[in-house]
Amino acid sequence: MSTTRNDALRARFEAVMMPTYGTPPIALERGEGCHVFDVDGNRYLDLIAGIAVSALGHNHPALVRAVAQQASRIAHTSNLFLHEPEVELAERLTALTGGQARVFLASSGTEATEAALKLVKRAVGAGRTYFVSTVNSFHGRSSGALALTGKDAIREPFGPFGMDVRFAPYGDVAALREAVDDSCAAVFVEPTQGEAGVVTPPDSYLREVRAVCDATGAAFVLDEIQSGIGRTGHWFAYQAADATPDVLTLAKGLGGGLPIGACLGMGRYATAFAKGDHGSTFGGNPVAAAAALAVLDTIESQGLLPHVTEVGTALADGIAAVDHPLLAGSRGAGLWRALALTSECAADVQTVAARHGFLVNAVTPDTIRLAPPLTITREQVGEFTLALPKILDLAAEDTPKGPMP
Repeated sequence: MSTTRNDALRARFEAVMMPTYGTPPIALERGEGCHVFDVDGNRYLDLIAGIAVSALGHNHPALVRAVAQQASRIAHTSNLFLHEPEVELAERLTALTGGQARVFLASSGTEATEAALKLVKRAVGAGRTYFVSTVNSFHGRSSGALALTGKDAIREPFGPFGMDVRFAPYGDVAALREAVDDSCAAVFVEPTQGEAGVVTPPDSYLREVRAVCDATGAAFVLDEIQSGIGRTGHWFAYQAADATPDVLTLAKGLGGGLPIGACLGMGRYATAFAKGDHGSTFGGNPVAAAAALAVLDTIESQGLLPHVTEVGTALADGIAAVDHPLLAGSRGAGLWRALALTSECAADVQTVAARHGFLVNAVTPDTIRLAPPLTITREQVGEFTLALPKILDLAAEDTPKGPMP
C-alpha cells in the first residue's frame, strides 16, 4: 500500500513532537480564500479557520501585503523600543471600545489572560482574596489562566495554583450572586463558552454579571479571545449585550493568523499597571501589529460585520432546515455556531465531513463547532448545509446505536 505525503508527514510529526495534540489527521500546505489544501492536493472548505483565527480567510491580499511590507522594514523591536504599528493598533482598539481603554499587547490569548490577572490584582489591592470563574470555562493553559479554567480534566492534574478560584455554573445569576462578595477580586466570564461547545447564556447574563460586579466592587473581566473582532457580527460580543467590562481580553481573530493578544483595561483599570509590572518580549511585535491593523481595516472597509450577521443567519437557517435523527439543533451567533448532536458521534462527523471536503471541529463528544472565516459567502455555507444530511447519514453508520449515557 502506497504512503501518501500526509501519512509521511504525520509519521515525522510523531517522531519529533510532544504528544500534546495527538497526531492531527490532516497536514495542510496552503490556503486560498475560504479553502485550504492538504499536502496531497485535496481541497477543503475551511469552516473552523484555525479555531476562529483566520478572520480574513487564507492568503488575503491585504494581510499578505501588510505582513510583507512590515517585515521588509523591521520585524522585531522588543519592548525596549516603540514602533508606530503597535501605537496605531492600540489607538484603534481603544476607539472601538469607546475611547476609555488602555492596551497591553501580548502574543496569545493565554498571555492576555495572565495580563488581566495581574492588572486586576494591582487595581483592587490586597483586601480581595479570591476570583470567580465559571464551570466548563476555558481561559488558557498557563498556570494562571488554567487556574481560572473550569474544566477539571485539564485543570486538576496541574494544581495547586497558588490562588483561590471559585466556580459558578455558567449562566446561573443566582449562583454568581452567591459566589461574589466584597472580598472577590474579579469575575472572569466568556460571552459564550467556546471550548465548552459554543454554549450561550441567557440574554441578560452579561448585564447581570456587570450588576453583580458593580454591587460588590469586583472587577468584571470579559474573555473575548474567541468571540471578539467580528465573530458574532459585532466588534465585541459585549456590545450586543450592552454590558461593558472593566477588563477585556482579545486574541485569535485579531491577527488574522499572526500571533497576537491584547488586554484592555477600562476606567481605573486602564492605569493600574506601573512601569515594570508586566512585559512581553514579543507582545506588540511590529509584524503581528501590522497584521492586526490589516484585519481591522478590512473588516471595516468590506462591511464584514453586517456580512457576518447575514451569512451567519443563512448558516443557522440552513442547519435548521436539516431534519436528521443525529441533529438536535444549533446554537451560537454570527459565524460562531455549534451543531448539537443526539449522540457522542462528533468525531465521526468531523472525519466524514473532511472526506467530503469540509473542515469542522468536534469540540465536545456531542458538539460540532463552526467558526469559518468572516469572508465566507452564503453560497459556501450553502454547500455545507446541502451536504450535511449525507455527512450525518454516513456518520450514523459508524456510530454505535442507542442514546447517550
